[in-house]
Amino acid sequence: MPTVEDVYTELRQVYDPEIPVNIVDLGLIYDVRLESESCNIKMTLTSQSCPEARSIPEVVKRRVTEIEGIGACQVEIVWEPTWTPQRISANGRRILGLPEEDGPAKDG
Repeated sequence: MPTVEDVYTELRQVYDPEIPVNIVDLGLIYDVRLESESCNIKMTLTSQSCPEARSIPEVVKRRVTEIEGIGACQVEIVWEPTWTPQRISANGRRILGLPEEDGPAKDG
């Protein structure tokens, strides 16, 4: 039986093509829920005009359904709360060379 952490592990392999940080460390993943063999993910993008708005959710779906025991993945793009750079994890900030800040960012 897959776990939420299994999903996060797979999501850490998905990158925004314009930023060298995975979508978990960017703070784009808001919620992951497993129900039977289905995974529901609530996520955002760095902006509503993101040129990868179609491809990133498709990559997420493909990667998550490769996890043994998950047969379907639904990705919901949400705009609230709005993504800000403060959502970037400490690891992501190190990769980008940004100073560490206190804030809502979590390492997933």
